[in-house]
Amino acid sequence: MAFSFFKKDKKEEPKTVKKEEHHAGPRYYDLRIKNIVQETRDAITIVFEQPAGQPIVYKSGQFLTLIAPVNGKEVRRAYSLCSSPFVDQDLAVTVKRVDLGLMSNWLPDNLRVGQTLRIMEPMGQFTTEFDAQRKRHLVMFAGGSGITPMMSIVKSTLTQEPESIVSLIYCNRDLESIIFRQELERWEERYEGRLHVVHVLDTAPMNWTGYSGLLNREMLVKLFERIPSWSADKTTYLMCGPEGMMRNVEALLHDHAIARDKIFKESFVQGVLDKQAEAPPAAGSEEAKTREVTIRYDNQEYKVTVAPQDTILQSALDQGIDLPYSCQSGLCTACRGKALSGKVKLDEEEGLSQSERAEGYVLTCVGHPMSDDVVIEIG
Repeated sequence: MAFSFFKKDKKEEPKTVKKEEHHAGPRYYDLRIKNIVQETRDAITIVFEQPAGQPIVYKSGQFLTLIAPVNGKEVRRAYSLCSSPFVDQDLAVTVKRVDLGLMSNWLPDNLRVGQTLRIMEPMGQFTTEFDAQRKRHLVMFAGGSGITPMMSIVKSTLTQEPESIVSLIYCNRDLESIIFRQELERWEERYEGRLHVVHVLDTAPMNWTGYSGLLNREMLVKLFERIPSWSADKTTYLMCGPEGMMRNVEALLHDHAIARDKIFKESFVQGVLDKQAEAPPAAGSEEAKTREVTIRYDNQEYKVTVAPQDTILQSALDQGIDLPYSCQSGLCTACRGKALSGKVKLDEEEGLSQSERAEGYVLTCVGHPMSDDVVIEIG
């Protein structure tokens, strides 16, 4: 779920081989829930108090991994921070119910103000540095809950870069499903001329004067005529929302000859996590072989046995090794490690940039060893 812009049962005892010096793993916190805001009929914002004495440092666009016991099993899911480190005292994430979503339904049904929830420190590379001397135009395309990282970036950009402007095209099912509707109106009024919000509704009310229908090519062309036109070197395009919407946006930007290094996206798709199980590799194929993988993590080196149908992460967790992870879909990069040797096949590469893949980085949650000499360093 992340990339950078401007540079994204019974368990066996783990086999510890030797201790070596490596970076420590991610930090975990038990945060008190300060407030729960009902944003729409199916979306809530969870506001967490910062730890006393040592606030959690994060960047706009990053996400928190929430950890909760659901049906007797620990479940982790990544949710983008909608709060800004420059504007908000507390940490906040917004959770939208998803049909059959395990965590997205458990959280609003079970959380109460005053409870504590375990989280993993902020991660993610859908971020940027802010500079008061910078003058740029951020053109954002958001759909549904894809507004959450955008909200953080909007607030930070407007407050930290007085010469920059933001154009936000925000797509939703209907008027009642617009997350942060009133808050966006307040920010647009406060920063008149610097924040331009264009709402697009699938189903619009009778008196609606804005755009309605799917964000298709024809509508995108009209929208481009409405947003301020800045020089190409000062304009950056961000997107976060349904895959279909983002594909349409990417196609139009391509037709406009927008440089790839000016286009960035954040994906919330569950990827392989919610896909139906695929048939195991055929006997005798290269993949149909159990292999041992060496993992170096948190000053330890482990030997992990990985069956053909299992991922490296799941095999490690089953053997009692507490590796960092979040989405389990190959998107958030919380499980990222560097393959020092050997060959690893990934079911999903969306979370890694081309340069990261070239440097040997892999995602253990969607990774399978394809040779007998795989060594992965995490952290």
